Amino acid sequence: MLRRLRRVPSVLLPLVLLGTLAACGNDTGSDASSGPLSAVSISGDPGKAPEVSWKQQMETTGIQSTVLHQGDGPAVKDGDSIYANFWIGDGYTKKKAYSTYDTGQPQLIKVDSSSLSPVFKEAVEGHTIGSRVAVTAPADKAFGPTGNPNLEIGNKDAVLIIVDLLSTVLDGPQGAQKPAPAWAPKLETKGDAVTGLDFSKAPKPDGKLHSAVLIEGTGATVAKGQTITVNYLGQVYGGKKPFDESYSKGQPTSFGIGTGQVIPGWDETLVGQHVGSRVLLAIPPKDGYGKQGQPSAGIKGDDTLYFVVDILGAH
Repeated sequence: MLRRLRRVPSVLLPLVLLGTLAACGNDTGSDASSGPLSAVSISGDPGKAPEVSWKQQMETTGIQSTVLHQGDGPAVKDGDSIYANFWIGDGYTKKKAYSTYDTGQPQLIKVDSSSLSPVFKEAVEGHTIGSRVAVTAPADKAFGPTGNPNLEIGNKDAVLIIVDLLSTVLDGPQGAQKPAPAWAPKLETKGDAVTGLDFSKAPKPDGKLHSAVLIEGTGATVAKGQTITVNYLGQVYGGKKPFDESYSKGQPTSFGIGTGQVIPGWDETLVGQHVGSRVLLAIPPKDGYGKQGQPSAGIKGDDTLYFVVDILGAH
């Protein structure tokens, strides 16, 4: 991944998401006024950071989930990709341990039975988009026998996880096909994946920033400051192969848009597009990597960059 194409979040929680954890039975749909959740008061609107007030230390022996707010979106299934925010608290110290709300960017989560932790899977699978779900569990069942030292959660502590299910992410572009402009190279594809660009009949770049919608999605409009999820391929004009792409990796990438996390040509052209769209970009040096280029990727200071971008989600 090229520098300034994506900024990787500085804090990740692999021990929350990985499926190497042991899971005992669960008690779904428990009453928030009884059981472990009786130790806290949770308020606030879904989509915003929850307000958690501790009444007493939390105790729990198993994994329990409670729907605090029922969303009206589709139910999340195994194999889906979703945006979610989550809040983690330590029921022994009665303190917040981590919150994605603090970073301002939701997490992209693949709901995969083979890799997602049972605790987190309990919080998302089967619940509807728009829901807020609370899950309680002993730390050794949530994180393993040592608890989570990185979050200062002991192995005997009770853990509270609050998850807001925000939106789903598409598997590929969805919408009406649009004719390619005269400046466009030919796309080489395999199924929904773009494998390369053929410049044999494309005119020389004119030094201007261009964008064209090849598939017009019908999803939400991308707004400045959102996190978007995309598949993409980049190739310099006349290049024989891509200098970077995500299609073959089996996992799209996410980043903030319109805020300088990516090259200027992306910020300027992708804001205002619709989720589900496939967009073709021609980006001159001044809107890409400048006169210095990106030597590590074989990009010279006078190269025009061409990108295909499939916008799969935005939140």
